Amino acid sequence: MDISYNWLKDLVDTDLSPQVLAEKLTGAGLTVEGVHEKGDDFVFDIDLTSNRSDCLSHFGVSREITAIQGSRFKVQGSRLEENLKSEIRNLELVRIEDADLCGRFTARVIKNVKVAPSPEWLQKRLEAVGERSINNIADITNYVMLELGQPMHAFDFNKLAGNRIIVRRARNGETITTLDGIKRKLDDTMLAICDAEKPVAVAGVMGGEFSAISGETTDVLIEVAYFRRENIRQTSRKLNLSTEASYRFERGVDIENLIRASNRAAELVCELAGGEIGEFVDVYPSHFEPKEIESKDIQFAVKRLTGLEVEKEEILRILSALGFDSRFSTSDSRFSTSDSRLFTVPSWRHDVSIEEDLVEEVARIYGYDKIAEELPPSTAAGEYQPNEMRKLRLRQTLANAGFNEAINYSFIDTKNDDKFDLIPDFVDESVDEKFISLRDSIIEGSTRMRPSLLSGLLDAVRANFNHQRRDVKLFELGKVFSASPKQKDLPNERELLALVVTGSETLQNKVMPLRAYDFYDAKGALEIAANALNVPALEFNAANTKHLQKGQSAEVLLNGREVGTIGRLSDEIAAAYKFKQPVFVAEVDLENLLQAKELDVLYQPLPNFPSIVRDVSLLAKRSNNFADIKETIAAENVELLQSIEFVDVYEGKGMADDERSITIRLAYRSDERTLTEEEIEKIHTRILQNLETKLGAKQRF
Repeated sequence: MDISYNWLKDLVDTDLSPQVLAEKLTGAGLTVEGVHEKGDDFVFDIDLTSNRSDCLSHFGVSREITAIQGSRFKVQGSRLEENLKSEIRNLELVRIEDADLCGRFTARVIKNVKVAPSPEWLQKRLEAVGERSINNIADITNYVMLELGQPMHAFDFNKLAGNRIIVRRARNGETITTLDGIKRKLDDTMLAICDAEKPVAVAGVMGGEFSAISGETTDVLIEVAYFRRENIRQTSRKLNLSTEASYRFERGVDIENLIRASNRAAELVCELAGGEIGEFVDVYPSHFEPKEIESKDIQFAVKRLTGLEVEKEEILRILSALGFDSRFSTSDSRFSTSDSRLFTVPSWRHDVSIEEDLVEEVARIYGYDKIAEELPPSTAAGEYQPNEMRKLRLRQTLANAGFNEAINYSFIDTKNDDKFDLIPDFVDESVDEKFISLRDSIIEGSTRMRPSLLSGLLDAVRANFNHQRRDVKLFELGKVFSASPKQKDLPNERELLALVVTGSETLQNKVMPLRAYDFYDAKGALEIAANALNVPALEFNAANTKHLQKGQSAEVLLNGREVGTIGRLSDEIAAAYKFKQPVFVAEVDLENLLQAKELDVLYQPLPNFPSIVRDVSLLAKRSNNFADIKETIAAENVELLQSIEFVDVYEGKGMADDERSITIRLAYRSDERTLTEEEIEKIHTRILQNLETKLGAKQRF
C-alpha cells in the first residue's frame, strides 16, 4: 500500500525524515519495503499483514506515528457534527432489509453540485499514491477512503428510482452493469444496493454504471456503510472483481467511523463542487458493543511474555495512543478481581481480543529489537515424543552422508496433480476430489495441500541450479495430505521421507569430481536411513513408475510390503523443470518404517580367522538382477558363506542385447579354523553350478 509522507505530515506532528520514519514504522510491524521520491513528496510502500486493516489509510498510519514518537494529531473536528441532529430527516431515504449483511448504512444528499475536474492539489495527492483522477466528486470519495480508511460511493441522486436506497440480497438472475462496463449476474448470496426498482451497486465492491456521476449530475447521494466482511470476500471471489473498496471491507472497516467519513466527504464536496447539504440518514440496526479485556497487571504481563522492563506509565501511554482506553474496575462482577484494569478495544481493531494481544501492541511500539534472548521459565522438564529420537538419528545419519535437510511449504500448485505416483494406500481413488484444496491460498496459485514431497524438493533443486550449484543432496521429512472418503472427516495425513541426489561427488579441496551420482547413491542413502531407524533391510524390485525413468526405477519394500519408490526422474518431468543432468529421487512412507518392529541389537566378537574372498562375474539374462542371484545363493544355506555383495554390472560391447554381466563378491570364513583353498573351491563351484541351473547365469571369469 502506498502512503504519502506529505499527507502524513498534514495529519500528525512529526519532524522525522522519510528514511527515519520508514525505519520506525518497520520496527513497529508496518514493514516499509521502499521509499520512493515523487516530485516534492516521498511515498512509502508498506506491506501490511491482513489483520491490520486499521492501517489501510493515512489516518491509521498517523495513529501509529503518535504512539511511536508521542506526537499529536493535527486533525480538527468537522463543523457538520454540531448540526448533525437537525440534518437527520427523511427516514424513508434508506431501508435495510438484510441487517445480517449490513450492520450500518449512512446516506447524505448534497444538492446543486457542479461536476468538474479536481483542483491540482487533489490530483497530485491522488497520483502520488497511484490513484487516477476522474472528477471532483469521484476523487473526493477516493481521497477520503485513502485518508480515513472508509470506502464510500457517490450516486447520481436523480437517477435513483424513487429517490431511495434499499439494501437487500440480490435476487437470483438479477444483473447489473458495473462501472467497468461489464454486465454481471448476481445471486442471492450477494448483497446489493438497490433503488426502488433494481440494483444500482454491488455492496462493498463496485457501483453501477447507470447511477454513476456524470457531467450532468446536480444532486449527489453519498453512501458510507459497513458490510459483513465474509460476504464481501465471497462476492468479490464469485464475481472475480477486486477493488480498493472490497480490499478494505474484506479485512474490516471501523463501524464507528462512518459519520466522520461522511462529514469529511460532504465538506470537501461543498468546498470543491459548490454543493448544499441536504438530507442525512444513519440506519444502525445493532449498535457496536466494544470488547473489554481484563489485565490483572499489564506491566507483569509484558515482562512475563517478552522479558521487557517497561514502566507502567509508558505502557498506558502506548495503549492510549493506539486507542485502548483503560480504567480500574471496582464493581464489575464479570471480572475476577475488584482491582483489575479493563482495556476497551477500539472499534477499528478487529484483531485484538486477549491480554496477549495488548502485550504485543506494547512490544512492537516499545521495540522488538529491545527483547533480549532469554529462555522462558518452565516448571516441568520437556521430553521427546514417541519416535522423535529415531527421527533425530535419521536426520543425523543423512546429514553425515552429505545431505542437507529441506523444509518446503505444505501447499503446492495444482499443476503438480497426477505428476507423481504416490505412496501405496494413501489416496482413495473412489472419491471425486482426491486432493485437499485451500479456499484462500497464502501464496498465489498454491491452492493444493501436497500429496507428495517430491514437488517441493524438485523446486529446491531448481533453485540450487539457478544459483550455479550443480551438486545437490537433499532430504525432507514432512506430512502429505489427501481427501477422506467421509465428507465430515479430517483429511488423511501421512509422514514421508523423500530425498534427491544429483550432480557429482567431489572431495573437499579437490577441483575435479570423482564420479557422477547414480541410482545406487540414492539407494544407499535409503538403506542407511532404514539402518538408522533400526528396521529390517529394505528390498528393491524393478518397477515402472509414472515419474521415473523406465529401466532405472524400483519399488521399495519393507518386510515384503511396498512402502515407496526410487529411481531416476523421467525425461518428461526433468524437461519441465529444465534439468540438464540426471536427478535421482526416492520417496517412502516414514510412518510404515517407524511402525516396523525394531531389530535387536546384537554383539559378537571380532573374527579370529581370516576370510577367503572370491569375486566372480556372471553372464546373466537382463531379466535377472542382483537380488535374484543373492536370493538363489542364500537359499542354499551354505554355513561357511558369510556375505554376498554386489560389485558391478556391465552392459554393452561384447554382450547380446538380452544379456548383462553382473559381478558379485562372496566371502567365506569359519569361526573355528582357517579355511583352505581346496575346501572353499568345492563350495564355490557348487554355488556357481546352482546359479547356472536355476537362473542360467554362467561364470565369465
